[in-house]
Amino acid sequence: MNDAAPDTPASPPPSPWERERPGRARVAPARTPLSRERVVEAAFTVLDRQGLDGLSMRQVAAELGVTVSALYAHVSSKDDLLELMYTRLFDGFEMPEPDPGRWQEQVRDYARSGRRRLLSHRDMARISMAHVPFTAELLPHVEALLAVFRTAGLPDRIAAEAGDLISTYIDGFVLEEGMWQDRAAQHGGDGSSLARPDWREMADEMQNYFASLPAGDFPHLRALAGLMVSDSSDQRFDIGLEIILRGLASYLPDAADRADQDAGGAPGVT
Repeated sequence: MNDAAPDTPASPPPSPWERERPGRARVAPARTPLSRERVVEAAFTVLDRQGLDGLSMRQVAAELGVTVSALYAHVSSKDDLLELMYTRLFDGFEMPEPDPGRWQEQVRDYARSGRRRLLSHRDMARISMAHVPFTAELLPHVEALLAVFRTAGLPDRIAAEAGDLISTYIDGFVLEEGMWQDRAAQHGGDGSSLARPDWREMADEMQNYFASLPAGDFPHLRALAGLMVSDSSDQRFDIGLEIILRGLASYLPDAADRADQDAGGAPGVT
């Protein structure tokens, strides 16, 4: 049945020209060529979402919408990919010219920026700990840090160990922060904050516990109960870094001379 009004004109049939007109072709969007940079970016996406234990070549390929075999035209292995990810963190970073009068400030800046780099992606501290920084891309950064120590006047033996000491401190500190972030995510938080989700409550419990210990057996824990914990990860990091820097400074020639005089001429470190 036709419900149209009697005086409604009928729709005209398609014209022969329209019937002969070819359908509009669908143009597929151009696919962005796969590159090493895109593989690394996809790997960071997977890492931030699933962590290092969930990062695999298969997951990276799925993120890019390609086959796993396509990745091997740009990276040779998962270890190669992790190394590229670690190296990417140093893009745009440059050490300043060594300044003997500001060497501690320069090392502080280096350590703080290193911590920020590792915190920029999940589990980067674990990746850092597994990869030595002696690649062609990273050697200039190692050289620049050693230059700061040697120009300051630190003995060669101390300068040689100082870089590894600072890097190990940064890695270990950020690794702990990452563990707390993961714990926050497991307990319903988003894991994006560096603040420990239950830290204030835990800190109060720890302080009260230390303060309640028998004074005769634990005098130092009782005395330091209010200082054993800190709300600020930044503050904790800076205090630890300051302890390291003051220790390094004690090996400077003028500090060693003063120590020799105080110790009755005991030989210093060379």
